[in-house]
Amino acid sequence: MSSSHLERQQASFAGSMSAAASKIGTGTKRALAPPSPSPSIGSTTSAAAGVGTPRKDRDTPGASGAGGGGNTGHAVVYSQPANTGTGDSIIAQMAYAVTWLRTKEEPQTYMDVLGYLSGTNRAEHEKEFFVDQMRRHPQIQWIPDPALSEQTWQTGTYMHRPKIPNVRSKTQLLAHLQRKTDSSGVDVKDLKDGWPDCERALAELEDEHKILVVRAKKDGQARMVWLDDPSLFHPIDPELKLMWAKVEVPSADNIVQRLIAAQQKPTSEDPRLKLLQAPKVEKKKKRAQRRTGKSTNTHMEHLLKDYSYMKR
Repeated sequence: MSSSHLERQQASFAGSMSAAASKIGTGTKRALAPPSPSPSIGSTTSAAAGVGTPRKDRDTPGASGAGGGGNTGHAVVYSQPANTGTGDSIIAQMAYAVTWLRTKEEPQTYMDVLGYLSGTNRAEHEKEFFVDQMRRHPQIQWIPDPALSEQTWQTGTYMHRPKIPNVRSKTQLLAHLQRKTDSSGVDVKDLKDGWPDCERALAELEDEHKILVVRAKKDGQARMVWLDDPSLFHPIDPELKLMWAKVEVPSADNIVQRLIAAQQKPTSEDPRLKLLQAPKVEKKKKRAQRRTGKSTNTHMEHLLKDYSYMKR
């Protein structure tokens, strides 16, 4: 009976296997699921650079159907910042307006500035806001129209306001230096803000001994400018300059000894070093003498006298 039960189990197993084999052979092959839309760092980098492998269903506009997967349009790059239009705002271009006005010697209207910035087609409220910001800018000077009693946002002209105003020539520079009430110099960087091509004029004034120019050792560019007096300049014979250059100067290590040998005091000698180098003399401490306290009961001195000598 056990053998017959085993045969029935084998027959049932064989039938189930044959049924499963028929379903696999005659069924339709299922398509694999698409990969995850979260690419790796390398894939996003290649996609952003445009060097990735093109796909018909992703990169070809209008591709559709079974082969294309029904996708249309351009490729979608994941994990990339969106184009926010930074710099497209007309206020964000104010720095370009200041730079452009710096190159103009004549006043310009607001339409000239907007024409340079390609903003003439902006809405009127944007233009009015831009004009208001130009009038508030510290490096832009608004010149009202003298022919009008009332000014609007469309009237007047605009010029660049430099850090050092009204200095664009050698005469104006000398006048500005003469008006200074202190000994401070003029920074060439601030001077170039209103006079960009001042290098040649500075070199000419320096050769005429009308200004003193401090230059950088690396590139020789002017850094600071002071007023000079040509009457204080005296030419020196070139032969004397050559003789002066040939005089041998002791090295820094020996110059102190040479000056001391010549009975001269070196200016670099620190007087505190003598105190440090002098031998220390040990001072013996004196023992403090004990002082008796001051008597305060003077009114009883007659009672404290010694009368022992009077005994018999």
